[in-house]
Amino acid sequence: MVEPRHWLSYNKHMSQIEYNKQIEVRYEVDVFVAGGGSAGVAAAVTAVRQGRSVFLAEGHSCLGGMGTAGLVPLFMQFGDGEHFLADGLGREVFERVLKAGGRLYREKYLAIPSEKLKRIYDDMVVSNSVCLSLQTLLVGVVQGDKGIEYAVCRGSGGLFAVRARAYVDCTGNGDLAAEAGAEFEIGDKQGAVMPSTLCSIWANIDWEKAGDPTLQEILILLDKAFRDKVFTVEDRHHSGMAQTGVTLGSANIGHIFDFDPLDEMSVTSAYVAGRKYLPEYEHFYKHYVKGFAKAELVSSASLLGIRESRRVIGDYVLSSDDYFARRQFADQVGGYCYEIDIHPGSSDQSEFARFTSEIGASKYKPGEYYGIPYRCLTARGIDNLWVAGRCLSADKIMQSSLRVMPGCFITGQAAGMAASLAVAHGWGTKQVDVPELQRKLGEAGAFLGV
Repeated sequence: MVEPRHWLSYNKHMSQIEYNKQIEVRYEVDVFVAGGGSAGVAAAVTAVRQGRSVFLAEGHSCLGGMGTAGLVPLFMQFGDGEHFLADGLGREVFERVLKAGGRLYREKYLAIPSEKLKRIYDDMVVSNSVCLSLQTLLVGVVQGDKGIEYAVCRGSGGLFAVRARAYVDCTGNGDLAAEAGAEFEIGDKQGAVMPSTLCSIWANIDWEKAGDPTLQEILILLDKAFRDKVFTVEDRHHSGMAQTGVTLGSANIGHIFDFDPLDEMSVTSAYVAGRKYLPEYEHFYKHYVKGFAKAELVSSASLLGIRESRRVIGDYVLSSDDYFARRQFADQVGGYCYEIDIHPGSSDQSEFARFTSEIGASKYKPGEYYGIPYRCLTARGIDNLWVAGRCLSADKIMQSSLRVMPGCFITGQAAGMAASLAVAHGWGTKQVDVPELQRKLGEAGAFLGV
């Protein structure tokens, strides 16, 4: 019998081809935003409200990224206990989610009703007249004398181009910046990134009985399940579930280690592994955790939870020194406070011990925050490109703090405002008048802290 060919054994550098094709320039706008997650929504809506025309390309079937298609259970903190740091666009989302039934969790986090959040984002984007195109992938750029001239996309009708005067990369992976030739880093010195997670949604949970078990209580139950050989991977970093409905919960559980977010085969394997692990967690919750005897796994996310990918090199690289110094900047466009959150790189107990020690030592006191300078939103060497969200210019440590959704609202809002001003005045990234940018952000409700 002939063995089937293993399609994962391939050589990326086997050969190259040249591919040329004439495509239609279908849209001409002031600002092109790639990626419709929390940063992309903030950038697009902010720019439109300043009178700019905006094309927003989102590769998935809905806006919101990890908060919707990714089924992430919680928004991390919007503030530091004294200041509402993700103010402006972030406050709008926060208040609308609360009004739609979102629950505060441990006082500072906000549970995400993902289906309702999709409609909130739809309304924010459509009612503000953003030109939105879903299931539309960025596939390349065409360079001009002064930076990017066209973004090449693929939608339901095939390939097309968008011409804009300013471009904002909110893809998470830094795809637009990479296609434009921007410098970037990825992972640690060996290129290793944080593991991914395939989040999930659950039903039939008795939340009154379940209560809110501590991490230590869950670890005791996990150790018993490990001894009983319930799990394929003995993963101690367990973020658990948050209540997102009367009997519903969303879970951020199960790490997929040794993962490459820029390799399509690795991403595919991660989806398969994530779906394989979830029935093990269903068994664990049903048989080991009170309140979950009738719990049912309803669905895994349609979007993989990628915590770390490219970090674009900007005109300033936010660093761990900035984090621990609570540094403020003359050109800052916001501030944030989430702790350093680099997930364990393996299931080894020493890695989990490193994580718990690091995250505990890095937490800020109430009222403390670090500044976010404008220069970490500008891609070095490209005069009409801004970056926001998890691909902005930061080192690995700082990125682990700023990557979460409230941080993305802050940086997306700032990038959208900067791109809008650049279009209005004919500025490049370095010519943007920072005091004017800060003034406009303040008028939009942003917290600057300067």
